Order: sequence, then structure tokens, then C-alpha cells
Amino acid sequence: MKKVTIYEVAKEANVSLATVSRVINGSNVVKQETRTRVEEAISKLGYRPNAIAQGLALSRTTTVGLILPATSISFSGRMINGLCDVAKIYDYSVYLHTITEGVTDIKEIIDEVIKSRVDGVIIYADRDLDDSVKLLEEYNIPIVVMGNKISSDNICSVYVDYEQAVYDLCSRYLDKGIEDIAILQDRRNDVISSHIRKGAQDAFRDHGKNYEGYVEVSKDNRSTYKFLKSYFKTHRHQLFIANRDSQALAALNAATGNGIVIPDEMELICMNESKYTSSVRPEISSFSAPSYDLGAISMRLMTKMLKEEAVEEKEKCLDILYSPKHTTKE
Repeated sequence: MKKVTIYEVAKEANVSLATVSRVINGSNVVKQETRTRVEEAISKLGYRPNAIAQGLALSRTTTVGLILPATSISFSGRMINGLCDVAKIYDYSVYLHTITEGVTDIKEIIDEVIKSRVDGVIIYADRDLDDSVKLLEEYNIPIVVMGNKISSDNICSVYVDYEQAVYDLCSRYLDKGIEDIAILQDRRNDVISSHIRKGAQDAFRDHGKNYEGYVEVSKDNRSTYKFLKSYFKTHRHQLFIANRDSQALAALNAATGNGIVIPDEMELICMNESKYTSSVRPEISSFSAPSYDLGAISMRLMTKMLKEEAVEEKEKCLDILYSPKHTTKE
């Protein structure tokens, strides 16, 4: 027998999820007419309230849920520090949840978030989470999305404009007559990867050209280095752009191993600077995203939403700084 959900009760009674929750939790703020309609829907559908529905209680817990993909933990330390520092200032605790691709169902994480009775949710969206965000939005919980531009009545976002950064970068190279620009796909970061590609496409379009330098990586590929070692045997580019530090390091080693001299024969740029891009030789030219600010501003937005303060910008864009080093000629 199919299990009846709180969504079906809300639809049957033509009320919000929050209203169903108030009835379940015995709140006295619901009009009797509405309460009766909800109770009739519960009875008709045979719905049994569970921990999730009861987790939608009206009381505040001063706890914010933070959802991070497990793959992002290694490079999101400063972002988490910024978020936790601001949370401490405003007396909030942070409850961390991780998503493991192919193992953890995002819907299960959402259920766990609601059960924990957090006041709000902050999500680091390194891939397309639109459907999941919509699911959270139905619970009427304040949400802040880090890393992707999205907003609605109860959703704000803080992001870095990779698209504009790559647009400006490609435009500078195109103005110098350099057109052979390759961008390596990053399957671990679908959203950022798509923004990077879009920036290049727009720059080429505005220069009257079509962009055809996107290097796709097969889903079954387990090693970026092995892929690029084979790739560079038959391909040469004037500029090669990688998103993560591990990809940039793989590109550097694979290109060098194939006799490509960097930066004389091919320039290399990483979209996310780390200690590794600076410790390798030659040092890799990179963009530096304001990771700490990303977390700090996201948490500050959350506190404003929870305190029902005015939010001037629901979509906050942060600047990204380019640092040319030894893998480019600039």
C-alpha cells in the first residue's frame, strides 16, 4: 500500500505544508474551518504524521543546516570557516550534512534536515539542485544557496560569477589573436563547469566566432591525468583552462610529459586557486574565489531572513581575482 505523504494532505485540503504542520503539532493559530478541512483530509487519506511532519514545528532552534557535497569538503574549508564565524556572532549552531554522489539521495538528506528541526538551510550547490531546492522550498524554510544564482520568496543565493570571469579572460586572449582556447569539463562541478563554458561561448560570439574548444571527459573516466596524457598526444592548444587544482596539476604533468612547453607552447590557467597551484613548479596562473566571504555572507543572509530583516540583494555576486603566475605569458 502506497504511503500517504504530507504533500498529498496539503493538496487535498488546499492548504500549505506549514498549515498541515500546525494542525499536526496542535497549534492554536489555525482557523477552525481550516483545521477541520485538514483533519478531514488526514482521515480520508489515512495519513499518519511522521517525524518529518512533526519537525515542521513552529519553535526556533537557533540551528542552521548546512548541506555540502562530500566531494567539496576538501576545498571548502575556508567557506565553512566564514560561515561558522558569522554563525557564532549571531548565536547560531551549524548542523552539517553531506551528500555522496551515487550513494546519498538528496531527498533523504532533506528529510534528515527537516527532522533535525533546523531554522534554515544553506546548500552549497556545485551541481544542478533545482528540483531539490524546490522540494525544500515547499517546507517554507529560509534557504541560502551558495555557488549558484537562484532566488524566490524564501531563497537567496551567494555566488561567484565564473561566467563573467571567463568571458573577460577569453576576450583578452581573442583581442590578442589567440583563438585556440580549450576548457576541460569538470563532472564533479557541473554548475561551475557550465558557467565557464557559457562565458567562453559568449566571448567568442561577441567576437564573431563560434566556440568549439570544450573538452568533454567520459563518465567512466577515473583519472584526469591518464585522460589528458592520451589527449595531449594528438592535441595542442594555445590556452588550456581547468576548473579544479587537481585538474590543472594533471594538465601540467600530462602536457609536460608529452613534450609541450608551458607557457611557451601552451598557457595554463586554473579557475580555483589553492595551495597546490602555488606549490607546484611552475606556479599555475589561477583565479582566487573569495571562499571565506562566500560562507560568511551566506550565513549573514540567513540570519537576516530568520530575523525577518530587509534583504537588499537576494542574489549576491562576489568578485573573483585573477593572479597570473608562471604558466601564462602575461
